[in-house]
Amino acid sequence: MKIYVAADHTGFELKKALLAYLESLGHEPVDCGNTAHDPDDNFPQFILKAAEGVSADPNARGVIIGGSGQGEAMAANRLPNVHAVVYYGPAKAITAVDASGRESDDPYEIIRLSRLHNNSNMLSLGARFVSETEAKAVLELWLSIEFSGQERYARRIQQIEDYTHKN
Repeated sequence: MKIYVAADHTGFELKKALLAYLESLGHEPVDCGNTAHDPDDNFPQFILKAAEGVSADPNARGVIIGGSGQGEAMAANRLPNVHAVVYYGPAKAITAVDASGRESDDPYEIIRLSRLHNNSNMLSLGARFVSETEAKAVLELWLSIEFSGQERYARRIQQIEDYTHKN
């Protein structure tokens, strides 16, 4: 799978590690920058390049990395057909229910739901909050999950896209 990868200075080292990891898993990572550690860089130029790749290719995914991942996801989500989700550590819902309707105590359920229900195609990582080991595990999990395709979820995603294109 083609995977567009971008990071600012805060995520630069993690990006290098994830590019190699994605390649080792048999994926085709595309480095959208930054290509050198620059403490004065600004993330939008790199993140938007990765988001453009995902926006144009329905079979591609993207990984974007910054300090918190929040600004990066906000930038990426401005493009059509981009559904970026932020991850910066395990989270367990007070009343978590997994995809089959059973109660769950899985701290990564939010990652599963981002794919199953929201068809996320970009994963935004907070480099200040997640280790390289955890980032690799979450990335591998996120890549392994397919969108459920259920009509109600597809309808909601389409409503977002319709609104995005209208405005």
